Order: sequence, then structure tokens, then C-alpha cells
Amino acid sequence: MEKLKTSGLSREEIIEAFRLVLETRIVDDRYWQLTRIGKTSFNISGKGHEVGQVAMGLAFDPKKDYFNPYYRDLGAVLAWGMTPKDCLMATFAKDADPNSHGRQMPNHYGSKEHNIVSHSSPVSTQYPLASGMALAAKLNKEDSLVLVVTGDGSFGQGECAEAMNIAGVMKLPVIFVVENNGYAISVPNKGEYSSETLAIRGEAYGFPGVRVDGCDFAATYLAFKKAVEYGRSGKGPYLIEMMVERMTSHSSDDDQTVYRSKEELAEVEADDPVEKMCKQMIDEGYLTAEEIEKMKEEIRALVNKATDEAEAMPDPTPESLYEQVYAD
Repeated sequence: MEKLKTSGLSREEIIEAFRLVLETRIVDDRYWQLTRIGKTSFNISGKGHEVGQVAMGLAFDPKKDYFNPYYRDLGAVLAWGMTPKDCLMATFAKDADPNSHGRQMPNHYGSKEHNIVSHSSPVSTQYPLASGMALAAKLNKEDSLVLVVTGDGSFGQGECAEAMNIAGVMKLPVIFVVENNGYAISVPNKGEYSSETLAIRGEAYGFPGVRVDGCDFAATYLAFKKAVEYGRSGKGPYLIEMMVERMTSHSSDDDQTVYRSKEELAEVEADDPVEKMCKQMIDEGYLTAEEIEKMKEEIRALVNKATDEAEAMPDPTPESLYEQVYAD
């Protein structure tokens, strides 16, 4: 793994990034708890993606860039500026939920305040939307980039090909990302595509494509920093294939033990990227084990408070069904 200092981030920035990684894991665990005790209806987890997502999010400027996430991108939206309470209000489907005012499924992230664009349940529809947004930014001569993410299974959808094709032709300022966790629900990579990587598809559309270890914070941050510099220079789009772990079932309605062996799941658990980053923070002298435990306790208290506050918020009323659908 790359040394954390190679990222070029300050000591304080690295510690804050690590805090976001831990916060992502703890909020994700809370999602699962709420689903299992019947307080919420659904969860599609990003457990195993946290390190890469935070590194990705921190490479952009949320004040001027736009983000089109996919359903596992909890870590990225937290890095982009959303709060645990924002996300928990969505999973409780509360009226004050900034994602959709309680009108979408959980894990459909969006925040007008933070330039995060809500996505549709049909996978990869965010890709052509992102190219359209990038075209608007280019026509308006904005210094804005558009970040868009999907999964490895969804990356086989036709929308991705169409979006990357027009972005390449028109040199649009869009960063395409595929978070490759090895599975499209129950189908492993070998059943999804026959190319050596997904990153090489960028070359077919006339722009760079790279694969990065999404469990390595510094390597991932540097890869996205390079993509951002490329996009801001006006050279056009960029594709990053981020290799991550899927530590849970596809969703709360799935059981991965049916199609993944005990040995494979044990290996994935042993390679937990959050635990690896904990060790790296200690080994490289950023935090002690005691300081990390204290940080976890602080985050758990924050998430407990956010959960209680979110659950107590009012539900949408039937009369408000048609509100927040169209712009005034």
C-alpha cells in the first residue's frame, strides 16, 4: 500500500479522512441494525467500499463540482458534505429527508445543497445524465466537473456505453467511475465481462482509463486527483475502475452464502479495508490504537444521536404526495 503521506494531504486532512471512513462504516452498520429490527425496510450496503469512496470524494470540490452517486456511495456522499442525520432521515423515509423527502427507496442519495444529484432505481441511468450535465457545464463555460459512479454489473448496461461515447466525442468534463466489488448480485466478474479490466473501455471511447486499488487510500486519492486535474484542463473525460470488496450480501433481501463459499467470505472479512487503514494509521504514526477507539466512541455517540433525531422527525403526509416532484 502507498504510504498515506504520499497523498500530499496534511496530517490533519488524513486524520479527518480516516474519521470519515470510520463514520461511513458505523452508519452502514446502523442501517443494517435498523433493517434487521424492522424499523426500516431495506439496505444496500457499501461495506468494503468506504476507503475508496472517501478518497474519491475528497479529490473534488463540492462547491462547484457535481456528483451522481450510486446506491452504495454512502462514504462518498459523507465526504461530499452530507451528514449521518441526512442519510438516516432517508432510510427512515422522513419528510425532511434532503435526498427525496421520503419519496424514494433508501440508499438513493441526493442533496441540492451539496450538488449531489438523486438517481433512479434502474441501474446506470445516472451515466447519460452525467454526460448531459457535463455538456451543460461546458456550454456555460463553468469550471465544474461531473463525477458519476456505478457498479461493475451495472457497467454492462447500454447507458454506460452511450454516455461514454458522447463524452469522448465532445470532450466533456466528466469522471466516470465503476466500483468493482467482484459481483453483479450473484454473478462473479468472470460471468460479467471477458476483458482483462473494465478500465480499458475508456480507451475505446478516446479517453484514459485506469484501475486502482480502492482499499488503498493514498493510491485512490492520487488517481482521482490526476483525473480531476485532467478534467479541469479541458482534455475531456476520464474512467476509473476502483477495485473494492463487497463484504455483505448484495442487499438486505439477498443471501450471499448461497453463492459464495465460507472460505471466500472468510478471506474477504480478513481483508477488511477499514481494519487495514486502522493498522496503517497506527503503523505510520498518525493515531494510536487508544485514539482510534476514542474516535469510534465519539462517532457512535454522534450516530446514536442522529438516529434518535431522524426517527423522531415527521413522516410525509398523504396530502404532500405531489409536492417536491416538480420545481416551483
